Amino acid sequence: MRGTQRHILTIVVALLALQLGSLVAPAYACGCGAMIPDKAERIGVDREESAVRWDGRTETVVMRFHVHGNARRAAWIMPVPGRADVALGDPALFDALDRLTEPEQRDRFHFWPREGDWPFDSTYGDGAGAAPPGTGSGVGVVGRERLGPFDVARLTATDPEALGDWLRTNGFELPERLTGALQPYVERKWEYVAVRLAPQEQGATLYGELTPLRITFSSPELVYPMRLSRLARTPQTLGLYVLADHRMEPRSPIGGDRPEVTFAGRIERPEGAVAGLTGDRPVRLTVLEQHFPHPERIDDDHHLRTVADTPYRQVEYTDRLLTVGGGIPVWLLTVGGGLLIAALLAAGVARRRRTADAGVRSTA
Repeated sequence: MRGTQRHILTIVVALLALQLGSLVAPAYACGCGAMIPDKAERIGVDREESAVRWDGRTETVVMRFHVHGNARRAAWIMPVPGRADVALGDPALFDALDRLTEPEQRDRFHFWPREGDWPFDSTYGDGAGAAPPGTGSGVGVVGRERLGPFDVARLTATDPEALGDWLRTNGFELPERLTGALQPYVERKWEYVAVRLAPQEQGATLYGELTPLRITFSSPELVYPMRLSRLARTPQTLGLYVLADHRMEPRSPIGGDRPEVTFAGRIERPEGAVAGLTGDRPVRLTVLEQHFPHPERIDDDHHLRTVADTPYRQVEYTDRLLTVGGGIPVWLLTVGGGLLIAALLAAGVARRRRTADAGVRSTA
């Protein structure tokens, strides 16, 4: 019996270890870039938020990561079609965009009481209503700067192996599959933004919400790099805030589910962090959500195109019991009134019968 218990305990411990390992799996791909931890360390991206501004000539991408794991350092690489400028982003940007795009709230009334309404509850209630960069062979370092907790290098590479050499000489493990995934960008002569992420506190790990990065480059079209996400081993989710002169949508799903528009509208007077990205001129904001159940099927970057400027906003309904006056349920008045009328009719019928019976007796 004890042997059986030990065997069961061994299986349970093994399953727990497997589960914990999956929670901190290497994030070799995340949205538009690749996250690479140091050897023997793990990092996972819980969520990636991206805001993209395009004015027809220049594209700016602001990204904020929510990460977990035990990595004390990591490298993040993003291909870009032109020479890039890198700066820290405004942490208030995404909260401001969330406020601008929050669903419209509406009340929806029902006649008959539901769970939570009187008499099923005691009170009337509502129903249930997001090491310095190297210059290895074949790699050119366009620039390097320190931005808060980030060590940022802007690179060119003549072949994927050259970029791999740069990473290895700087102490980062490069998965073999990433080299092949970079090949299409090398062929198109794209450049790269390579970032070393490290907490400012000695010995701390990368965890929680990281400071946003803002990357700006010239581009004749609105493109969002996605090819590296095909390396992900788990389903991916893309969330994009697109700010442009018109409503913008992807040309194709590039191997994922059909992109869903959750908001489309015109911002007449951008303010605060949004104005810091767009300026104070009117701008169209489109919010896109897309799921990639099978990331290995991603076969291109997102190329976005102009579509009709049809506005759209999600609506969230709060179910409420229909009441009048001081909160008296209409159903109660209706049912009570019906019963009262029925009682009055019954009383009238009874009265007529008594009158008729009295008349019969008096005649007799």
